[in-house]
Amino acid sequence: MKTTRLFLTTVFLIFSLFLLEASAQDYTKWNLPEGAAMRLGQGSINGITYSSDGKQLAIASSTGVWIYYDVSTHKEFKRLIGHTGSIHSLCFSPDGRTLASGGWDEPVRLWDVATGHHLKTFTGHIGSVTSLRFSRDGRILASGGGGTEEATDVTVFLWDVATGQHLNTLTGHGQIDSVCFSPDGGTLASGAWDATMRGDTVRLWDVATGKHLKTLTGHTRSINSVCFSPDGRILASSSADDTVRLWDVATGQTLKTLTGHTRSVHSVCFSSDGSTLASGSDDDTVRLWDVDTGHHLKTFTEHTRRVRNLRFSRDGRILASGSDNETVRLWDIATGQYLKKNTFIGHTSSVNSVCFSPDSSVLASGSSDDTVRLWDVDTGQPLKTLTGHTSSVNSISFSPDGSTLASGSADDTVRLWDVATGQTLNTLTGHTNSVRSVCFSPDGSILASGSSDNTVRLWDVATGQHLKILMGHTGSVYSVCFSPDGHTLASGNLDDTVFLWDVATGQHLNNIPKEYSGTVSSISFSLDGGTLAGSRGPDEFCGGSPESPLHLWNVDTGQPLKTFTGHIGWVNSLCFSPDGNTLVSGGDDGTVLLWDIDQLPVASNQ
Repeated sequence: MKTTRLFLTTVFLIFSLFLLEASAQDYTKWNLPEGAAMRLGQGSINGITYSSDGKQLAIASSTGVWIYYDVSTHKEFKRLIGHTGSIHSLCFSPDGRTLASGGWDEPVRLWDVATGHHLKTFTGHIGSVTSLRFSRDGRILASGGGGTEEATDVTVFLWDVATGQHLNTLTGHGQIDSVCFSPDGGTLASGAWDATMRGDTVRLWDVATGKHLKTLTGHTRSINSVCFSPDGRILASSSADDTVRLWDVATGQTLKTLTGHTRSVHSVCFSSDGSTLASGSDDDTVRLWDVDTGHHLKTFTEHTRRVRNLRFSRDGRILASGSDNETVRLWDIATGQYLKKNTFIGHTSSVNSVCFSPDSSVLASGSSDDTVRLWDVDTGQPLKTLTGHTSSVNSISFSPDGSTLASGSADDTVRLWDVATGQTLNTLTGHTNSVRSVCFSPDGSILASGSSDNTVRLWDVATGQHLKILMGHTGSVYSVCFSPDGHTLASGNLDDTVFLWDVATGQHLNNIPKEYSGTVSSISFSLDGGTLAGSRGPDEFCGGSPESPLHLWNVDTGQPLKTFTGHIGWVNSLCFSPDGNTLVSGGDDGTVLLWDIDQLPVASNQ
């Protein structure tokens, strides 16, 4: 279970800094679902690209196309609306005025970068568009992809950018993974499965005639990316065979094979002077190479999942990398440092829960590596590692005074920790299955825990004694939350219900009507205690919508107040603003939405 209110406190602190710098036209207001006041987050990131002057950065994601208009300040963040599927490839025109995008929905689209307006749509591909490149003069666009079993020879299209006309079709390869123009625009390189050679090859093409010039062989698995050096004499290619190859364009011979990555290499990119090559891999690293010697220069290791895409800034000082962990990272080439004040690194498995201490000086994180870690927020340095759990830590919560931390684990126990010393104060036993959620009462005297044994338990924090067992749920309890006055506890779970309980007596007070709940993944009280927010899991596994509805209920009556949607997939965390006017939700789709409560649609019976 997710640590609802404390986790979203983290979100507020991080994003409030961002919002202070964001302009009135930033992405937070673009294409919002009804009732939503703001969106934070871009979704899973599939590709990134710099404009030629290094000032603009475009991001291809599962939720659309995004543009930073000033990379140094992150100002004027815009979302381009039009595609109906995940975006996989982006490319700026050389003058930076036009952006091309392609993805699962097959068409290639051109956008006016200054206004965000859609300019043209190029249709013809049969399947997803996997790669895009402008010629150096910006007059021609090459697009790769679109192969099917019936039409595997229709793989690379050349387009006239000004008119939108189809100029040529380059046939011979299968599914295209990457295309790239030579600096003089006369040659196009494509990397793909080559049906003729029965292997993975790079092909060179004459752009004017569409004629096949050369086939470069040597890679033993699929080719993911190709890139010309700035002078056009060298071609770099990256492959699922874990290597990068440098080729002599004139002869087609291999110059060097760069080894060191331990998994598929997804992207390669030359620095502006051609002396350095960057490569990004499924081994979660970015490597820099000396092009003349082939020697390895640096390894950047902060990514936690495969690195999909790389771009140098025009001055060669910054490298951008995009990863499957839904992040874009900017690196200082001279120092090899990640350009962010702090990064918390140390867990050896997924982080399931995070929470700030009440004074925000300490961050706690619970992980599937069975540990809880404490971090100094100002420096990013680890303070303590709390060990004792024998299985994944699912939920953590600070006491209101910050002196005690509670953790719930898949080892069926709850532990109370002394934050100052890192020592275990008490181990609370009684649950017979994984503990999914823990939460302190507002005065810190009682701890609530929800478990996959279908029960909620209340504990005396001072003594560690079990006070009450709240029974009634018929499925795992994923979320527990105290009302602000501490008199009521809400619990949500897999039996499609939200229960309200009297903390003093342990009596069941009210049920949220089942037709308005579904699998409940997160709940949160407003600060006045009068409203309860809850999120319901998507119905896609039952053939329904992939969206997760959110609901507001009257606590006294249990009746629905408002129902609204906007997230694709599970909603993991909810939190009300202190004034109760805004609800914040965070989900599996990689976004955070801020909702204006007054503007939300009124719930209707369904």
